[in-house]
Amino acid sequence: MSQKGSGVDLDKSLGYLLKEASSALRAAMEEVLRPLGMTVTHYSCLELLAQRPGLSNSELARGAFVTRQSMNVLLQALERDGYVTRPAEAPVGKALPARLTPRGRRSLEKASAAVRAVEVRMLAGLTEPEQAAAFRILRSMVHSLRNDDDAA
Repeated sequence: MSQKGSGVDLDKSLGYLLKEASSALRAAMEEVLRPLGMTVTHYSCLELLAQRPGLSNSELARGAFVTRQSMNVLLQALERDGYVTRPAEAPVGKALPARLTPRGRRSLEKASAAVRAVEVRMLAGLTEPEQAAAFRILRSMVHSLRNDDDAA
């Protein structure tokens, strides 16, 4: 018996398809990062620090889409293992700005190459104009949802 009514038709739900794509992308990234001793969150943290040195725990957590507590645990491990450094005391306020070490940069180089290969694989079936259109469309969706959140 099929269910009719107010439910979402998963075969026609763009939101469900986006979640499925996100899940497939994350699984593919985890697969290539695992041999490098990394998770997607670990990689995201290093990538964020390479592009924006000195981010705080809270800023890194927002950028990597994890809780502050999870990021704090990760940063402690990355610091212990020599991938990042943080000052013993906060220069201003409470935030301890993190920076990549040379070891962190070397590790990130390998991980970035692996992640780029996954993205190339993901986009292989699209022409350059289709890739550009997909990027524009997804950006527009994010913008629309965030603007709706701001208005509420």
